[in-house]
Formats: sequence, C-alpha cells, structure tokens
Amino acid sequence: MVEVDKDTCIGCGTCVALCQEVFELGSDGKAHVKEGADTSVECVKEAAEACPVQAIKV
Repeated sequence: MVEVDKDTCIGCGTCVALCQEVFELGSDGKAHVKEGADTSVECVKEAAEACPVQAIKV
C-alpha cells in the first residue's frame, strides 16, 4: 500500500516527475496516488526516497 501524508506534502511534484503512472497532483496542490494505479512498480520506491519531506509511505 502507498499513501501520501497530505499534512506533510508540500506539492513539489518530485513524485510525479519520477513516477507519473502512480502519482498526480490534485486540485489541492498535493500529491495523490492515482485511482487503480499499479503501486508495485519500482519508481514508487524512488519517489518515496526522493520526497523532500518524506510524505510518501510505502
């Protein structure tokens, strides 16, 4: 399971840049996991590690 902590997320878009098939920026400016996304892809781990505020939990 992959979650984005909305209180921590700053909406920088790094996760989207690294793993656009899983993450998107919502209308609130925060990252979201796309509905039905395959969260087992390797880029999820990369995005979590690259998040500057560690808002992605894998």
